[in-house]
Amino acid sequence: MDTSPSHLAHIGTTQGRLRGWNLAVFLPPLAGVGAVLVAADARTWWEATVLALGVVAALVVLERWTAGDTSRVVLPCLLVTAAVWPFGVLVVDSHRAFYGMTIVVPFFVARLPRHRGAVTAGLAAYVAAVGAAKLLESPDDVSGVLLRFVLVPTVIVVVTTCLMFANRRFYEIIEEAREREAELAVYRERVRFAGDLHDIQGHTLHVVKLKVALAEKLVRRDIGRVEEELREVHALVSDTIAQTKQLAYAQRRLNLSVELENAKNLFEAAGIRVRVNREAAVDETVDGLLGQVLRETTTNILRHAQATRVRITLTRSGITIVNDGAPDAPLPELGGLATLKERVGDSGGGLTVEQENGRFLTAAEFPHLGAATPRSPARKGDDR
Repeated sequence: MDTSPSHLAHIGTTQGRLRGWNLAVFLPPLAGVGAVLVAADARTWWEATVLALGVVAALVVLERWTAGDTSRVVLPCLLVTAAVWPFGVLVVDSHRAFYGMTIVVPFFVARLPRHRGAVTAGLAAYVAAVGAAKLLESPDDVSGVLLRFVLVPTVIVVVTTCLMFANRRFYEIIEEAREREAELAVYRERVRFAGDLHDIQGHTLHVVKLKVALAEKLVRRDIGRVEEELREVHALVSDTIAQTKQLAYAQRRLNLSVELENAKNLFEAAGIRVRVNREAAVDETVDGLLGQVLRETTTNILRHAQATRVRITLTRSGITIVNDGAPDAPLPELGGLATLKERVGDSGGGLTVEQENGRFLTAAEFPHLGAATPRSPARKGDDR
């Protein structure tokens, strides 16, 4: 598959790598700052425990964000940090207990489909109101309370939330670039197919045209020569039909090792982490057909999924490809895989396509060649 791996290797930093970089760069210092603030404000072990809950909740959201999944943790963590803030103000006398909210609030607001401005204003009002409650304990220090417990916490929460909007837009641009690269890879494959089709049919049609023209000239002078030319035309057309079928079924010059390398290049260029497990050498009799399954599945992943991870498992008897990022929708009609299912069946094997819990599995197995390819990774969510 001619997809110019050398060109794809120079694609810019992907979204997945950026998230990993953020995890390594921001998590340690933010955890360190949180630990210092807790140590500075807490007077007893139980005060330190409560204040630390806010820091831990913030770090949990940050870690889940680097993995691309904050949906299940952001609201509980917001509630924890929102509860730690009044505890810090009214019990510990800490004007820094809002630290966890400065991290969690931006992620919570960024996930909202609408009314982000109103929610930001509401949370800022909550921070300010809790801080203002300190006036009940310190009515003689109005300016100090308003500055340390109201103004500074509220401004910091609002600013960090606004910065998150800018950061979110940055990642959207990266995601758009990733999608464009995947579309370009599919387009290149189509161009490759068109080039192969031209190579097969263009030369044959040109020769057929010349032989038919020659037969026209000889039809009244040399019938024997005409018959010979027509037999050659018939043989050329038959051979072209056979080569076109081979091309359509991706058997022409197909090699599983080449397809595997090209698939890895495509996935890595699109920001998708790929892991290959070779449990055994693939039987030579099905090498080309499994290469065809891998090629079709690679195209489907790039076109139809928002994948971040792909696992490819090779055994003597087959291949299994599992990817995440599958849409929460019924199993789509995939014409290419439907055709492959018939061909795999004709060769004594079976092709399985499954979609479950955001994962998509494609497995081609030939039980008569050896042990069946394991499918447990798709259901148990293996660590890839």
